[in-house]
Amino acid sequence: MDPKDFRQQAHQMVDMLADYFEEVREGEKGSVLNWQPPENAVAKWQEEIDSHEKDPTELFKGILRDAIHVHHPQFAGHQLSPIAPLAATASLLTDFLNNGTGIYEMGAPGSMMEFAVIRKVAQAMGLPDEAEGFLTSGGTLANLTALLAARSFKASSNVWKEGNETELAIMVSEQAHYSIDRAVRIMGWGEGGIIKVPADEKFRMNTELLEQSFAKAKAAGKHVVAVVGSACSTATGSFDDLEAIADFCEQYDLWFHVDGAHGGALCFSKKYQHKLNGIHRAHSVIMDFHKMLLTPVLTTAVIFRDKELSFHTFSQKADYLFNKTAEKEWFNLALRTFECTKPSLAIPVYTLLKTYGEDLFDEFVTLLCDNGQTFAGLIHNHPDFELAYQPECNILCFRFVKKEMDANSLDELNRRIRTAIVEAGDFYIVQTQLNGRQWFRTTLGSPFTNEKHLQSLLEEIKKFGDQL
Repeated sequence: MDPKDFRQQAHQMVDMLADYFEEVREGEKGSVLNWQPPENAVAKWQEEIDSHEKDPTELFKGILRDAIHVHHPQFAGHQLSPIAPLAATASLLTDFLNNGTGIYEMGAPGSMMEFAVIRKVAQAMGLPDEAEGFLTSGGTLANLTALLAARSFKASSNVWKEGNETELAIMVSEQAHYSIDRAVRIMGWGEGGIIKVPADEKFRMNTELLEQSFAKAKAAGKHVVAVVGSACSTATGSFDDLEAIADFCEQYDLWFHVDGAHGGALCFSKKYQHKLNGIHRAHSVIMDFHKMLLTPVLTTAVIFRDKELSFHTFSQKADYLFNKTAEKEWFNLALRTFECTKPSLAIPVYTLLKTYGEDLFDEFVTLLCDNGQTFAGLIHNHPDFELAYQPECNILCFRFVKKEMDANSLDELNRRIRTAIVEAGDFYIVQTQLNGRQWFRTTLGSPFTNEKHLQSLLEEIKKFGDQL
């Protein structure tokens, strides 16, 4: 607890990170990841925890060396945004203050900043003025929170007090994120509580089958309370037709929820925001800042078109926290969230918006989606690769092809190529299965990625493909 030690250590850390950032953003020095088998890595860190050193510099250097480098222009793996340096600086402040924002008096700046941040997102999505919400820890928790609200308003009984008295269900695309399935199971609806609507050839919900799926669910004794639209699907980056889903929900008085964990950020891009047409009609929307908006994990917005919708999700008494008139305490966010000790999630986002404005998000999201189109063009024009679909954002699926190989052998070859790439460490990509076949999956998230890096990735894959 010595301020002098903190000053010295913090200065060393900033200098170290600035040097690291300078090197990794150029992509000329160092790899994307320093691959180690999990058994070796856990043994190393278990051994080192007992080698006490008063100077943490070497420890921090070791973490930097072994971490995956999301700023690197050849990182094209999972959906994690590189962090704007200013957001990291703001996070140092929030971590040091260690304020909770579930209760206003424990974290006044952070909790009130959430309202300003949510208002910006709601406006960008075209939601009404009475829309309101909060930030929570990740898309999985956010989707569960929104679907609990849907249950509260659309179930035939007071589920919070009396439990599930009918067989409740939601409808969602078969390409939806697994967190929707998980939320349904957590709510106790079982496997039958999720009605999966088939996808079309572009991996979007086939909205023409909504009526058929709804009728089948009703015939099976299910009380459908909501339909979830994906904006976009995690595996393919495909955007469901939100207008069509909104029309269907209005016709049958269903809750319309949009899982915009990844693609919701397109609301800030003037060029690509049309992908979200219809989102303004949703009862609830979620959006991750940490996927495309330069913000640390985990920072997810949960927005309700009517602020009153969020108050009835959790109606519990906690006299040591809330007054008897707790329903009116709009400023105590724990009344609406799973978290009570809630971190100051808004401060890094607020700092970026106040410093750079929404133009920063517009420029960054547009760049990432443009890179998706550029990469698709390179793949389309290369005889050794196949594109799964024309990408709608920065997520893209493709694979290496050999005409003389059968489908199963080709799947195995692409799996082996991906393993070789990860172990080599110069690039980072992931994989998925579409219609039972194996594909590479990339999420272009670094602002430093350009056509040269994308071309080099294809050359690297072809090299391993020919070798294997």
